[in-house]
Amino acid sequence: MLAFDSFRMEEGVPIYLQIMRFVERSIAAGTARDQEELPSRRTLSAMLGVNPNTVQKAYRLLEEEELMESRSGAKSVLTLDERKVRDVRTKLLEGEIAVLVAALKETGSSKEEALELVARLWDREGGEL
Repeated sequence: MLAFDSFRMEEGVPIYLQIMRFVERSIAAGTARDQEELPSRRTLSAMLGVNPNTVQKAYRLLEEEELMESRSGAKSVLTLDERKVRDVRTKLLEGEIAVLVAALKETGSSKEEALELVARLWDREGGEL
């Protein structure tokens, strides 16, 4: 079952989006696997101290993105394949990189300076995976 032990609420971000982002980050990181169960809506709402409708909204949106499936009387499970994992990873990274690019442009950095900075930090953080 996907553990929400490391889930931390952020101020100013709707909780249902935080739940979705947590699941998506778990997928992108490879810590969530195909057919892995998710906590029930009631269990997760009690664990996080939020309204069950909040969890329901997050789960419904994950279902619309075809990342999970809920069956009547059965557990909700992740429905992943390589394409979905790649798409989730790309979506998350594009969002993070867009924030970085905006900050770099605001500080007057050129594209070349930005790429050199990323390369330097990549190497400092251990380079290739």
